[in-house]
Amino acid sequence: MQITAAMVKELRERTGAGMMDCKRALTEAEGDLEKAVGIMRLSGQAKADKKAGRITAEGVVAIRMDDAGTRAAMVEINCETDFVAKEAEFGVFVEAVCARALAAAPADLDGLAETPLDGAGGPSIEEERRSLIARTGENISIRRFATIDSRGGRLGVYLHGKRIGVVVDLEGADEVVAKDIAMHVAASRPVAVAEADMPKDMLAREHEILETQVAESGKPAEIQAKMLAGRIAKFLKEVTLLGQPFVKDPDRTVKEHLRASGAAVLRFERFEVGEGIERKTENFAEEVLAQARGH
Repeated sequence: MQITAAMVKELRERTGAGMMDCKRALTEAEGDLEKAVGIMRLSGQAKADKKAGRITAEGVVAIRMDDAGTRAAMVEINCETDFVAKEAEFGVFVEAVCARALAAAPADLDGLAETPLDGAGGPSIEEERRSLIARTGENISIRRFATIDSRGGRLGVYLHGKRIGVVVDLEGADEVVAKDIAMHVAASRPVAVAEADMPKDMLAREHEILETQVAESGKPAEIQAKMLAGRIAKFLKEVTLLGQPFVKDPDRTVKEHLRASGAAVLRFERFEVGEGIERKTENFAEEVLAQARGH
C-alpha cells in the first residue's frame, strides 16, 4: 500500500514523532493508522527503557495554585540537558503534569504516573512521558511533586526562573509577607522551619562532626561542652528558617520579622532543579586519549 504524505502528516499530529519514524511505522502497519500509532507507542517505550539509566540533572520546576489561593501543587521534572529543558514541548508537559497533580492530588509518584494527562481518560502521564522521551531523544523523569493544602489560610509561592520553586503555608500573613517569606526560602535554603522540625539524622550527624572538632581543641571538658553548645546553636540558626537573618532586613531574624507582622510559618516546600543529583563530569581530553590508547 502506498504511504501518502497526508497519512504521514496525520500520524505526526497524533504522535508528535518525526516524519521518517511515522513513515516507517505506517509502512510496517501497511497503512493502518491505529496500528501505526500502537507501533509508535511501543517504539517510544523501547526508547524510554533504553534511556532510563541516563542522569537527568537539568529540568524545570512548576507551581500551580487553585483560585482560592489555599491549595498548591509543585513538581520537578528532569531531563538530561538545558537545551531540552528550554524547549516549548517539554515546558507544556511540565505544566500539564503540575495541573493534574493539583487536580487529582495523587498519593505518590506511581499514582501521578497513572493519572491521565488530559484528565479525561486519555493516555497516562507515564505514557506521555515515554512518548516525550522518544521525541526529544533524552531521558525524562518526574523526580518529585508536592500538593499543599493550607492549614493557616494563606500560601506564599515563588518561582525563581524555572529552577527554584517554593510554597509556604502561613497563618496571619498578608500577600506581601507570604511572598517575601517564599522568596527568603528560595534564597536562603533553610532545612526546617524551627529546631523542633529538624531531621534527627542530620542533627545527629552535625553533632558528631562538631563534637569531634571540639575534642581536637584539647581544652578542658567543661569548656568543650560550652564550645559544642555554641556551635550547635550557630548551626541551627543557619539552617532553620526562623533563625536565619531575613534577606530583606538582615538586622533581624525571620522569626522577628514574622512576629512584627503578626504571622507564623507552619511549613514550606522548596524544590531546586537537580539538587542532590550527582552530575556526570565529562573530560573530553581524557576520553580522546583513552580511545587513542585503545581503551
